[in-house]
Formats: sequence, C-alpha cells, structure tokens
Amino acid sequence: MPYLGSEDVVKELKKALCNPHVQADRLRYRNVIQRVIRHMTQGLDMSGVFMEMVKASATVDIVQKKLVYLYMCTYAPLKPDLALLAINTLCKDCSDPNPMVRGLALRSMCSLRMPGVQEYIQQPILNGLRDKASYVRRVAVLGCAKMHNLHGDSEVDGALVNELYSLLRDQDPIVVVNCLRSLEEILKQEGGVVINKPIAHHLLNRMPKLDQWGQAEVLNFLLRYQPRSEEELFDILNLLDSFLKSSSPGVVMGATKLFLILAKKFPHVQTDVLVQVKGPLLAACSSESRELCFAALCHVRQILHSLPGHFSSHYKKFFCSYSEPHYIKLQKVEVLCELVNDENVQQVLEELRGYCTDVSADFAQAAIFAIGGIARTYTDQCVQILTELLGLRQEHITTVVVQTFRDLVWLCPQCTEAVCQALPGCEENIQDSEGKQALIWLLGVHGERIPNAPYVLEDFVENVKSETFPAVKMELLTALLRLFLSRPAECQDMLGRLLHYCIEEEKDMAVRDRGLFYYRLLLAGIDEVKRILCSPKSDPSLGLLEDQAERPVNSWASDFNTLVPVYGKARWATISKYQWAERRGPELPNTASFATPGPLIPEESKETVQELPDSEALMLVPSCQLTAEYFEKTWFSLKVAHQQVFPWRGAVHPDTLQMALQVVNIQTIAMSRAGAHPWKAYLGAQDDTGCLFLTELLLEPESSEMQISVKQNEPRTETLNSFISVLETVLGTIGDIKS
Repeated sequence: MPYLGSEDVVKELKKALCNPHVQADRLRYRNVIQRVIRHMTQGLDMSGVFMEMVKASATVDIVQKKLVYLYMCTYAPLKPDLALLAINTLCKDCSDPNPMVRGLALRSMCSLRMPGVQEYIQQPILNGLRDKASYVRRVAVLGCAKMHNLHGDSEVDGALVNELYSLLRDQDPIVVVNCLRSLEEILKQEGGVVINKPIAHHLLNRMPKLDQWGQAEVLNFLLRYQPRSEEELFDILNLLDSFLKSSSPGVVMGATKLFLILAKKFPHVQTDVLVQVKGPLLAACSSESRELCFAALCHVRQILHSLPGHFSSHYKKFFCSYSEPHYIKLQKVEVLCELVNDENVQQVLEELRGYCTDVSADFAQAAIFAIGGIARTYTDQCVQILTELLGLRQEHITTVVVQTFRDLVWLCPQCTEAVCQALPGCEENIQDSEGKQALIWLLGVHGERIPNAPYVLEDFVENVKSETFPAVKMELLTALLRLFLSRPAECQDMLGRLLHYCIEEEKDMAVRDRGLFYYRLLLAGIDEVKRILCSPKSDPSLGLLEDQAERPVNSWASDFNTLVPVYGKARWATISKYQWAERRGPELPNTASFATPGPLIPEESKETVQELPDSEALMLVPSCQLTAEYFEKTWFSLKVAHQQVFPWRGAVHPDTLQMALQVVNIQTIAMSRAGAHPWKAYLGAQDDTGCLFLTELLLEPESSEMQISVKQNEPRTETLNSFISVLETVLGTIGDIKS
C-alpha cells in the first residue's frame, strides 16, 4: 500500500532533481538521489521520476552511478520505453577507462529485464569477455547466462559456449567459477557443462586459489567426472585430501561427497574418509548457526546408518542446551538413541531423564519416547526411570509413559510384570485419546495381573456417554471383552451395559458396528470369542526391526551434502518436482502486486482448503507474479474463455478468500473491500506449461450468485476445466466456512 502523501513526495523530489542549483552541487544532488532510493526501498512508487534519474546517470561520480543504475534496474520493467533512453548512457559507460564503471554499466545493462534489450547487450558482453580487467570479465561471464535467459528457448550460441569454455583457463579464479555457472545455465537443456579429463585436472589444480564458495562449487561439478584408471583415481583423491580439513563446512562436505562417489569400489577408503570428517561434523553440530547445526545432525544420522558406533565416544557433544531450538533438540535426542552402548548407557539415560521434565511438553514427550526406544535393549534401567516418571503425576508425562509401556510389553515381554505393577493409579492423570487407548489396551490384555483392572475399566464405561473419541470407545469394547474372558464375574454386568449403549444409543457408526460384531460373536459361544480375540500378547521378533543390517555407504552417498538427509527422500523428490515446474514457467516482471496480504485462515478451515483435488492435468506454479499493469493490458487483449455463476450467500470476506487462493497458487491482483457494492476481484494464475488464467469475480448487490469470468492466453479446454474445478473448490470451501 502506498504511503500517505506519496504523490507530494514524488513531486518534491522531481523538482529537486530538475533544479540546476542542486545539479551543480554534487553532494546535494547525490543526497536527493539517495532519498529517491530510500523511498523506493520503503515501498513508495517512485517511477514518476524515471526520466530525471536517467539524466542523473550521466556523471563521473561512481557512487551516484550505482544508485541510479539500481533505480533503473528496479523500474525498467514498468517503464520499458523510457528505459531504452538509458541504453545509450550504459553503452557509453561500457567503454569507460575505469574498469569499475565498465563492469557496473555492463552488470546493470544485463539486469534490465525488458523486451528488446538483447540486441544492445550482445556486443558489450562479447567485448567484456575479452576485457583486460578481471572484474569486467567476471560480470561479462555472468551476463552471458542472463542474455541466454532473455532469449528464452532460442538455440544455444555455439561460439559463445566455446568462448566460455576457453575462459575456464582464465587467470582469475572467480572468472573460472563464473564460467562454470554460466555454462551450466546455458547448457541445462543438454545436461549442463561437460567435465572431461583436461577440465577436471585443470580445476583440481586451480582449487587452492579459489575462495570457499568457489571450491564448494567446483567440487560439485567434479562429481560428473569419472576417472579412467585406478591410478588416476587415487591421484585425484590425494589432491582432495587437504580439503577435508578446510575451515569451511561446505568445502568439507563437498570434498567428502566427492570422495565417497569416486571411491565407491573401495569401502575401506570410504570408511577412512568418514573417520577424517568426524571432527568437522562435530564442530558443525556445535555451531552457533542453527541451520548449519541442524543440517550437520541430519548428516550424522545418515552416517550412523552405515557406521553405528562412529560417534559413540563423543556422545556428550549431542547433549542438548537449554537455549537450543526445539528442532535441534529433537535431532540430538534421535542421535543419542543411536549412540547408546554398554559404556555410556547410564549417562545417556540420566541426560534423557532430565529432558523428561523440560518446560516444553513436546520435547519432554520426545525424550520419554527415546527412553522407550533404548528400553528394547536396556529394559530394566529404562522401566525403572519410566516408573519414577509416573510418580510426577503430570498429564503429558503420564500419557506418553503409558504409550511407551504399551509398546514395550509387546516387544519385550520380560518387562510385563514391572509394567503391570506401575500402572495402578495412573488413570487419574490421563485425558488425551492416545493415552487412554494405551491404558485400556494394557488393562484388557494384561488385566489378570492388575488387581483393579475391572474397576478402572468400569469408570470408563460409566463415562462413555461423555467420551468424545470414537477410537477410545472401540478400544474399550475390545479390552472389556478380553478381560471378560479371564475375569467374567467382575466384567459381565459392565460389558452388558457397554454393549447396550454402543448398539442402541451410540451415533458413531464404527463404534456401533464394533458393538454389534462383539454381541453376535458372544452369541456364537465363548470358544469362538477366545479363538478370535485371544491373540499373542507380545511379539519380541518385531524388536529385531530396530537392529537392521548396516546400510552400505553407496546406498546414500549420492544424497550426501544435499537436502535429502534434511527432508527425506520422498519429500525432497516432491519439492524438486515443484521447483522444476516453477523454473519452467516464463519469467514475468517480479514486482510486488497491489494485493495486501490478509490474516491467516483459521486452522480448521486451512486444512479444508489444502485438501483440494490434485489434478494431474494442472499444476499452478507459485512463482507467477503479475503486475496490475500487465494484467490490465492482457485482460483487454483476450476474449472470455469461460463464464458461469456460482451460488453465494451474504458478503465476501476478502482476507480469508485471498489466503485460500494463495494456498493453491492463485494470485490476487486486486480486490474490493468487504461490504463494497458491487464486489469485484481480479485473479491471475499460471500453470507449469506457461498458460495464463485471468479471472474476474463479480458479486452484485443483494445477489445470491457470484459471476465468474475466465480468460486464457492459450485455448486449452482440459486445463481450463481443471482450473475452474480448483477455483470452484476454493469458493465452495470459503462459502462453507463463512456460513
């Protein structure tokens, strides 16, 4: 939203920029330009002084040039005709004796995202590639990639590619890295830059002269080269050895991944490399950067899949600090569970025990579950700690301890007696569904060992009408029928009452069907009930799932130093799919829309909106950012492709509607305020093939129908129908929320 009085500010600055007395004073002139930039960064529309700023670029003051060029790059997409007037000044500056001016002008010219600029920047870029100043060559190399993007899907210029390949042997190391980046962008349709033996060896020899960012980049490109002989392989590994001790975590991780990939036929070499990087990884796990710490912990867990005891001697490095964020604490607890052995089990359990009373209920519960995981190996010590935690009489602790006991007696039947002795009295502190289900299951399966089991279940039966969770009612039915088989005299009456309620009064169909099933099962005879319900009370063999065989390093080496350890393989594949679709979309002016973000949708409504039909025929990309000017121009140039009316009652809530549309990647260009008559909204969206959908929503006063008009830049019936389906779902969901 523009600031109040912005028009007056623009007029004042325009007057100052045109004042000859201000122009004569270099310092005053620069201060006025700085005010323009300041207002621009604060959100004011300063496009009204574009012509005056273009005139200000004709100066020898390099600071003033930087400010003016920044302004021009920002507003060139909005003022393409006027921006062409600045091309002459930029071309002239590309021949300036000062290399800083030449580089600045070339960089600014390549950043003018507007039609028709390609023909002006081609020759300055070619001249810049042969410039004597390394700074100009750096800018020109990156400008090649920008120029290629401006041309869109045109053929790759072979001469330009050859020029960039030759610049890989440039004396300046930054030029070399920029060449790799540009070639990767230009040749992405052909698979990216090709790394052959001469290029690979040249890059390896230039590595020490690169900065840490360049080294990490080159290590990533070297993954594409496969040595032709074992001798060459070990020569490369010897050159890389020093980078495993770099002070930059990115370089260490890149070198480690390259080691693991190249040495895939030599497992002992892979193990030696992982031993060498233990120190840098531990340092990263203690880093002040939370993002770096979290990523390092995820990679530690990945290494532990192949080397289970790799970090056991450094287990104290993974103890949690009170000031660490929740997500890092959870990762450290997971790592601690994998590092437990006979030597450190006591210290680790004591540390986890302290976490169980943390002020964060979620972290406390995670620590209790961790103790339950360790209990599969060290049962007696863990059961004792869990029993003591029950004595704290805190709801969130008791709930998770009972769930842990339920899993534990199933996997480790030797602890059943201790668990049964700890259960009496804990029912008073359990309120949530999961805790109730776990307790009821324990009372039903092992009720013959718990003296007050029937009476605890009777309390649940007495309160069954007020129970809000159907899963608890179904668990209660099963548990009570099981306990009836071992203690019939104490359970017969309450079982009858429970069955009567579930069959005659219960509204939930799943609970009612379960009750009918058990009633008919009882009519078939006790022997039949025992045959069906008396299943094993434990299965220790399932505990062996935790002791799976060690995974070979090669199974995850290609995922090392990527986001796969952070997100997981399946989730990262989904994210990459959407990123690829986003990159395929045509670039539109990346300026802020005039829509104002509203408050978040309520959680119960947000879940409904997110469950929209996922049609394979349509994928709306989130990167589409249409300006109001572009929308208006395109809207009047297209014909209406689809028009319909949609039932609607009452007024529209713009904030809720806008947020719901944002969830499905539909951009709000403009929207009337709440209560406006008539109410209108203009929407824009783009699919992964570049097809645009421009939409108008119209609600007339006292009308019960909303009119929807959609225009499409390419006539595609299937995608149009899919888009209409998504839009109808959003409007229907918001209509249900509002009513």
